[in-house]
Amino acid sequence: MDNTNPGIIELEDGANIGVIGGGPSGSFFSYFAMDFAQRMGLDINIDIFEAKNFNCAGPSGCNHCGGIVSESLIQMLSAEGIVLPANVIRKGIETYTLHLESGTAIIETPLKEQRIASVYRGFGPKGAVGEDQVSFDNYLLDLCVQNGANVKIEKVTSIERAEDGILLKTTKSPEKKYDMIVGAVGLNPRTLKLFENVCPSYIAPETTKTHICEFYLEPEVINQYFGNSMHVFLLNLPNIKFGALIPKRSYVTLVLLGSSINKEIVDSFLDSKEVLDCFPPGMNIKEHIPCHCFPTINIKAAKSAYSDRVVLIGDSSSSKLYKNGIGAAYITSKAAAKTAIFDGVSEQNFKKSYQPVCDELNTDNAIGKGIFALTSVIQKSSILKKGLHKMVVKEQLEANNKRRMSAILWDTFTGSAPYKDIFKRGLNPKVSTGLVWNSILGMMNGTK
Repeated sequence: MDNTNPGIIELEDGANIGVIGGGPSGSFFSYFAMDFAQRMGLDINIDIFEAKNFNCAGPSGCNHCGGIVSESLIQMLSAEGIVLPANVIRKGIETYTLHLESGTAIIETPLKEQRIASVYRGFGPKGAVGEDQVSFDNYLLDLCVQNGANVKIEKVTSIERAEDGILLKTTKSPEKKYDMIVGAVGLNPRTLKLFENVCPSYIAPETTKTHICEFYLEPEVINQYFGNSMHVFLLNLPNIKFGALIPKRSYVTLVLLGSSINKEIVDSFLDSKEVLDCFPPGMNIKEHIPCHCFPTINIKAAKSAYSDRVVLIGDSSSSKLYKNGIGAAYITSKAAAKTAIFDGVSEQNFKKSYQPVCDELNTDNAIGKGIFALTSVIQKSSILKKGLHKMVVKEQLEANNKRRMSAILWDTFTGSAPYKDIFKRGLNPKVSTGLVWNSILGMMNGTK
């Protein structure tokens, strides 16, 4: 290690890197670190530690995610040589169906292409079968192995700082010294606690509870009632900012995003007419749920997510508010890998080269909070929702470049664009005047 320059710690040939967490963040970091190191002619060794087996169905292989890969992320991954194979994609999403109390509207992709993919982070829900399918997380791990990384299905029990490295110990392996440790551990408080000694200034992200569950249906039923469309709900229900039903071959995944969602809030959503109308008539949808969970999501970024030889990435650091967590994992992981290989692994290095990337995500999330605040106003107003519905229906008859509100909704639902871009497009007078005018028309029609 080069310590001739104070504050700089560089990786040398034979450096060992320990990555705690084999989800997208850990895999993306490992993939890019190996790639960058090869370009630099640097020989490194990477061990990825993951306690779960992503080849298992149900909770033991689940990573608590809605499982939507946005069109923008698919393009970025393709440019990096990561092309999702057919057996990873559970269903291609061609349209969004917007559900409001005032009616429904189908929103086509602005690019006129089937670019959004629904996937499972693990093998699938409890009881899932299908040997031809591969989980998204396992596919990424396999790519890392092909590039030379080692995957160890082991739980890390301790990490301690040594004079010239970090000591890591697992339930199965003896203590080993690493030149760098990467935390890709999500939001589990017990796992984040491992970093107290090696990253003392770290403050974990603020979180809130969400809800995810699966409905088992025959594939032909899903094709009949859901098609290749993701069904999005903007209903006036407490605590819910966004609800979606995502078809995935033999299952439909429900994702509810908002604040402190509990069983009562979930039941109010499932009992709503708009949701029940999506399923076969008379079906008791609550009897078709093989598994469910109330995972936490990152709603405010961590602080000081790095120290000498240590960096935290993905949900453990900075994510994207309510949307595209896999995309945020890609962004932060690549930035951390680039910093480690090209700049160094000291706290100073991460502050200079990694933190600005997180800051950009955090600033964008602040704008996103404003967008969702406006969305909440619309959700609570029957007049504005009627106007939104009329506007979207009209726009779908227009050319793509005139579907301004539809494009805003599409990117808000998918996370395909930064919130700042969505906000700028929302400032177009034609968007606001169109919503007001259609709301007035809807109000007038309602009085006839």
